[in-house]
Amino acid sequence: MKIGIIGAGNMGGAIACGLAASGKYKSGEIVCSNPTTAKLDKLKQQYDIIATTTNNIEAVKGADMVVVAVKPWLAEGVVKEIKQAFDTPGKMLVSVVADVPFATLREWVADVENQPAIFRVIPNTAISVGESMTFVAEDGATEEQTALVMKIFSLMGEAMLVNERVLEVGMVLASCGIAFALRYVRAAAEGGVELGIPAAQATQIVAATLKGAAELLLRNGSHPEQEIDKVTTAGGITIKGLNEMEHAGFTSAVIRGLKASAGK
Repeated sequence: MKIGIIGAGNMGGAIACGLAASGKYKSGEIVCSNPTTAKLDKLKQQYDIIATTTNNIEAVKGADMVVVAVKPWLAEGVVKEIKQAFDTPGKMLVSVVADVPFATLREWVADVENQPAIFRVIPNTAISVGESMTFVAEDGATEEQTALVMKIFSLMGEAMLVNERVLEVGMVLASCGIAFALRYVRAAAEGGVELGIPAAQATQIVAATLKGAAELLLRNGSHPEQEIDKVTTAGGITIKGLNEMEHAGFTSAVIRGLKASAGK
């Protein structure tokens, strides 16, 4: 199966690396295009099985799946440039471009005789290390095509099939959420430094702790409060810290930040 990826930026490059790192693809089955070569050279240095080109049409030639990972203002031109690559039954167009709905994507390929299955996919940057929380929505796809796309992105973390209307909220929780989680890591590490732990060690401790907390929820399927209760004893140091954070508006600040990112 050949996968053509248009764009070698943060997301396109991350997808290419994630696919290559999965060990499921042979040399030349992943092709990535970009207008300039610097980012392409970096990809080749990381994974030599990734084929690279500065020609978008060459990248998608014979591809079963085309992933468009460019800036929103470039998306229309790119899709229209490569749309003839879809004029064979069974092709799939995967857009990771934010804020471009199915209706618009369909308009851009409206004159293609054999309409492709279209997927909107919202990963986050952790896809480059196989730990993305990815949301997938489909339009005009068969069950087999949907299962295939879900399988591909599940190789690079968690994948969840959702309706298109859920994508925006998913992006706030998971894509913006990477930044929100890392801001907590930074804050907690700075607190560790103030308490006397060297900065690098403090960051390592907080990051590992956050990873462990996430695994407790994912493996146990438990509610966060259940896990909090396990480390919160009456009169103990944990409840004192939690209460102080809540006095400072911790939960309210998180919810307000999420709503601000969602434009609500």
